[in-house]
Amino acid sequence: MMGSYRLCLCFTRRFQWKEVQPPRDVKEAFALYAQGHPYMNAEQLRRFLVDIQGESATTVADAQAVIDHFLHMSRRYVVRLSGSFLSLEDFQRFLFSEEFNPPVLSKVHQDMTAPLSQYFVYTGHNSYLTGNQLSSNSSDVPIKKALHKGVKVIELDIWPNSAKDDVHVYHGGTLTSPVELIKCLRTIRDYAFASSTYPVVITLEDHLSPNLQDKVAKMVIQTFGDVIYYPKSECLSEFPSPEALRNRVILSTKAPGEYRKSRTSRNREENESEGILAGKEKVTNLKTLLENEDKEYNHESENDGEYISDDDEEDEDDDDYDDCNYCAGGKKDNSSPQTVAPEYRRLITVTAGKPKGGLRKALKLDVNWVRRLSLSEQELERAARFYGKDIVRFTQKNLLRIYPKGTRFNSSNYNPMIGWMHGAQMVAFNMQGYGRYLWLMQGFFRANGGCGFVKKPDFLLNLGPNDEVFDPQTKVPVRKILKVKVYMSDGWRLDFKPTHFDSYSPPDFYAKVGIAGVPADSQMKRTKAIEDQWAPVWEEEFIFPLTMPELALLRVEVHEYDISDKDDFGGQTCLPVTELRPGIRAVPLFDQKGIKFPSVRLLMRFQFI
Repeated sequence: MMGSYRLCLCFTRRFQWKEVQPPRDVKEAFALYAQGHPYMNAEQLRRFLVDIQGESATTVADAQAVIDHFLHMSRRYVVRLSGSFLSLEDFQRFLFSEEFNPPVLSKVHQDMTAPLSQYFVYTGHNSYLTGNQLSSNSSDVPIKKALHKGVKVIELDIWPNSAKDDVHVYHGGTLTSPVELIKCLRTIRDYAFASSTYPVVITLEDHLSPNLQDKVAKMVIQTFGDVIYYPKSECLSEFPSPEALRNRVILSTKAPGEYRKSRTSRNREENESEGILAGKEKVTNLKTLLENEDKEYNHESENDGEYISDDDEEDEDDDDYDDCNYCAGGKKDNSSPQTVAPEYRRLITVTAGKPKGGLRKALKLDVNWVRRLSLSEQELERAARFYGKDIVRFTQKNLLRIYPKGTRFNSSNYNPMIGWMHGAQMVAFNMQGYGRYLWLMQGFFRANGGCGFVKKPDFLLNLGPNDEVFDPQTKVPVRKILKVKVYMSDGWRLDFKPTHFDSYSPPDFYAKVGIAGVPADSQMKRTKAIEDQWAPVWEEEFIFPLTMPELALLRVEVHEYDISDKDDFGGQTCLPVTELRPGIRAVPLFDQKGIKFPSVRLLMRFQFI
């Protein structure tokens, strides 16, 4: 089969498409288990699946079902006295099948009965925004998309409308358009369990007066009915488990207090952002700010996973006021000068707030009640330098939410690893953004069947013999070695036009393979570029020593080499290392927004030594 590329009006280059051949390891495995015969029977396939793929529970009937499926797909049957057989071509097709041979399992397999504080939770930030943080539309559509992708924490900023008689959702003090709260609530109700039946948490950034809080309470009850969960007592001593909260929705917000038309922290943020949040007279600054943020965004997109520190002033999220009005040793604080809507207070399961007295006091444990604390990405980085063990101890019982700094106008994101290695359950991301950090987030929550909840590793949960906790700054030895072999890739011609990567020839693909994890584990390697091939064969092997495999992600990217310009992006995926299935696996790739390509696959082998 030939492919043609036009060089100019007079000349055409022709390229011979090579027939995709199985890699050498695949041929050798087939020859070994087929015992030199041209076909493999069910028992021989079963032994391959047990020995090489590590699927010890596979039966002969399971193997026969695989054979029958691929023979039916090829519309031919090779019949022997003992039944049907698998050819080398069918064997290759099976190995390249994501349905039958995925790199990670799609089933929930972790214990889901522990308190909520023992899980990382797929968390969104400003979940209603369609684009940037300053001027994009507010809508329920991003909420629907996030829930379909497995996000389990939805954040809504709730404000009075212009008439002060209804509640809108928008990014306050900016030029973002509003959307009605009731529309967002109904969308959450309709799609909350689209990805899994485990609970959805709605975090409310509350800017309402008591009468509007009461209206919100009525909306929530009318919209969710029995689906909304709230505790019998106002102060929980331990969070319920994801299993106990199945098919339920819970609310989290700061303790309701006095309604303020202008917030001190918001005013400070307005000043730090050159006044662009003040009104229409500042619109001219918006373009410049977005362009400046684009530069940072592009830097993050090219970054290979290292943490980018920031020494700007701390950003204060609106749900982190120095008011913890719910509980203080299990008692109410009735010092607020206005009466809080009692029904609204009753519906809040996870209380949030930052007690007065600084971060050290905020991280202090209380034996009588649990709560949620929120820190900006800068606050977390600074806290990690001095209070790393205190953060870990706090997150063993309480919830910690991390949110992007206020200057991420273009909805960019930050390295989530620093939050995860300190036990932060809710590392909040702009899901409408893009870039490698978002790929890490998407990959991390492919674990545990993609249900949106991932059990934290034991070292973040356990206490030592002297009641000590894990110290994130401690250097630990290598505990596991991952060997990755990248064989080949195929499916590109089905998903891309012939001239998508290069107008004059087939693409020159190379693969980048590496680890995103704690600093000691993070690294990237790459294969050679294969010239003029839509189905490149690399057959290159890489070894990755891992000190914290529980937090490690395998990063894979494919690019097209361009000698005269920036290399073209092909596809990417991130996979949790602890979830990788050993053996030769089909690895699907995703585009820059995290949408899976219909046909593009890599054939890779994973081994733990």
